[in-house]
Amino acid sequence: MPSPFRPSRSLRALAAAFAVATAALSLTACGTSGPTTTADGKDVVRYQGTTGQVTAYELAADLGYFTKINLHWEGDTTSGPANIQAAATKQIEFGSAFNGAVVKLIAGGAPVKAVLSSYGADDKNYTGYFVRDDSGITSARDLIGKKVGVNTLGAHHEFITREWLHQQGLSEAEIKQVQFVVLPPVSTEDALRKGQIDVAALGSVFRDTAIARGGLHSLYTDKDLFGQFDYGTYVFRNDYLKDHADAVKDFVQGTARATRWLQTTPHDEVVAKFESIINKRGRNENTGLLKYYTSYGVPVPGAVIAEREFQVWIDWLVRNNELPQGKFTAKDLYTNQDNPYDNGTYPPTSGPTGEAVVAK
Repeated sequence: MPSPFRPSRSLRALAAAFAVATAALSLTACGTSGPTTTADGKDVVRYQGTTGQVTAYELAADLGYFTKINLHWEGDTTSGPANIQAAATKQIEFGSAFNGAVVKLIAGGAPVKAVLSSYGADDKNYTGYFVRDDSGITSARDLIGKKVGVNTLGAHHEFITREWLHQQGLSEAEIKQVQFVVLPPVSTEDALRKGQIDVAALGSVFRDTAIARGGLHSLYTDKDLFGQFDYGTYVFRNDYLKDHADAVKDFVQGTARATRWLQTTPHDEVVAKFESIINKRGRNENTGLLKYYTSYGVPVPGAVIAEREFQVWIDWLVRNNELPQGKFTAKDLYTNQDNPYDNGTYPPTSGPTGEAVVAK
């Protein structure tokens, strides 16, 4: 009998890309540089960063929270799915992506597991889906046949839009008539204002600068759907988790503590620290956008992963016949075992060194 599992186009593409990359790596293994150690015995952990931004793990390194690993920047990533694919194919040790994309990559055969939340929506930081004030678009039904600008397919922006349309009562046939157009975040607002797209997914600085220029308003937001919620995670390959358990543990504890530092430190101090880190790393980056920083966006203390943050997307994929019922449970896909805010090392809502938190 044919399988009831019918992967979406984006899942098939992601799985195919993973298979091709894996095959290429197997043919060139002799020339591929894998994990190494420093002269003093620390594991070198390769990663991809983001231009003009500081991640929680880069902050952890600057704060001295790592004792067993040494981070090594391999360049900047283009999207979450590309980042975790790079991790799955051993170009880097870990990656970060939207949890729905993580589920899809694992369903496509990637041997990875999530270890820590990496981004989300809180009371200050979220993704809005904006329309022009004069567009005449006021409801989900108005999006049938329209174009939505997103940063990549098969990830956060597409999932949230499809879920919102579903919750607003559109049928699957109607939802399929909504077109997704891939645009760099830096160009998305301009495309909306010029009428090249009808809806623009905008977050962080791109959202705030667009609002400041006026003429746009959000039709829906990710926070409207789920409230304060962790949407993405850091993933490591299963073989790395097994062979470099101490390195992973050090990464998780340090990054969790750095996330907690971001959650408990005054805004201006955070921005000053980010500017210092960007200037020190010498990548010729512009620090001007830091003035728009509001919060890190991870609402859960210490970035502890919650079961519902994966289960909601598993259920979504099952409902859309993109994942067979019962193939995964959420707990198959992540672990909190190394997170000090979940494993008993620190009280769950304590500060970055386990201290009581004083209200800001």
